[in-house]
Amino acid sequence: MDRESSWRIIEQQRLAIADLLAELSDEEWDRPSLCAGWRVRDVAAHVACVPLRIPPKTMLRTAIRARGNYNRLIDILTLDYAADPDHDPVAELRAHAASRKLPALTNYRNIHFDTIVHGQDIAIPLGRTLRVTPQAAAAGADRAVEVGWPVWDRHRLDGLRLIATDTVWTYGLGSEIRGPALALLLLVTGRAAGLAQVHGPGVATLAARLENTSAAPAEFD
Repeated sequence: MDRESSWRIIEQQRLAIADLLAELSDEEWDRPSLCAGWRVRDVAAHVACVPLRIPPKTMLRTAIRARGNYNRLIDILTLDYAADPDHDPVAELRAHAASRKLPALTNYRNIHFDTIVHGQDIAIPLGRTLRVTPQAAAAGADRAVEVGWPVWDRHRLDGLRLIATDTVWTYGLGSEIRGPALALLLLVTGRAAGLAQVHGPGVATLAARLENTSAAPAEFD
């Protein structure tokens, strides 16, 4: 999928997430998301802050607090944003839906799959649906499978072959796991929720690996 198509999907997903969030009760905002340790409001804050410029002093101060741990850095930035009453994720997602600003050390392909996955992190625990085309999910998975340290163990998919059943997409060699591209994208990014929609001899292996990992933030913010 080319750059222009990816940015259109990012915009559409941001607007869809904003529309979903606008309907939530206070209790739903505080529900646990699929992203380990984050509530719905924390995931919303994470997605909303991607197009916003984080001051260099804030980044430096947060990096020191995180002691060089990438996932801890993202966690601190996200929770600080979520706790700031001056930020409104719904309004900011809508205002910056079409923004093509990129945080340092990332690219549009990372933002593409990150936005899709975090939308599902919010929607699935709430019993809501955010539509993602199989082609968009497969394009996200193309990049997500490449991501290793410092986000994920690069060997997490060793010995497995992922095969989408709703579009033309495959990855890897070994025991097969078949299912919709979106479910495979969730699994690639550490979300066990995708297991319910897949089948094949490799499912048990991946399920066991997911028990020992957490669904970390996906992109290089």
